[in-house]
Amino acid sequence: MSTAKHPFHLVSPSPWPALGSVGAFVTAVGAVQYMHEQGTTALWVGAVLVLLTLIGWWRDVIKEAVVEKAHSERVRLGLRVGMALFIASEVMFFVAFFWAFFFNALGINPGLIGWPPDGIEPLATWGLPFVNTLILLSSGATMIIASRALVRGSRAWLLGGLAASIILGATFLGLQVYEYGEATFGFTEGIYPSTFYMATGFHGFHVLVGVLFLGVCLFRARAGHFQRGHPVGFQAAEWYWHFVDVVWLFLFTWVYWWGT
Repeated sequence: MSTAKHPFHLVSPSPWPALGSVGAFVTAVGAVQYMHEQGTTALWVGAVLVLLTLIGWWRDVIKEAVVEKAHSERVRLGLRVGMALFIASEVMFFVAFFWAFFFNALGINPGLIGWPPDGIEPLATWGLPFVNTLILLSSGATMIIASRALVRGSRAWLLGGLAASIILGATFLGLQVYEYGEATFGFTEGIYPSTFYMATGFHGFHVLVGVLFLGVCLFRARAGHFQRGHPVGFQAAEWYWHFVDVVWLFLFTWVYWWGT
């Protein structure tokens, strides 16, 4: 057997890309069916397939890094670049929602007069939205504490910072669900509700993904997978969580405050 003459890791055949693609497709079909009140079976089946993909794929990547020691510095650089590009694509995802919001809020849409439109009662800026802003910013601070603890080799502070971030993120989601219940407008009641729920709802979904991401990091930290420095898995979760924070600041400033 010849020895590899390159610093890259050639992955073994994996079922996860194919299964993830099928799961994403079934989830999308299920979401369309749900929106047309045709049941939720496909949506749940797709969600389970996506969840299985995440669990299996994360498990394999962790095994490559911790057990097989296959992640050289060049491989870790590639993973960091991949995460950075993924976050950049997520930025553009939210740019689309902000464009839809400003297209109508700034009066560019000739068929719409006034913002918010008549009959829409926006949520109070300095109520739950402001409280959620403080909560999410606090979770960003606890992530910084966890990151610095990892550099110093302080396991207790690392675990505490991660746990606090997860609890704050879950609290944010709970309050957002409660906020939706208090809203006086529904998703299909005009352009303001549509842009509001799409932008804030997808942000909430990203918070949920981030909480799961941090949960994996907490599990790995307890298992001793992270050593001093900047492990790629932890760094990716940290970048993603700060990205979620920044997006919320834009949402709070423009949608909840200026937009009302």
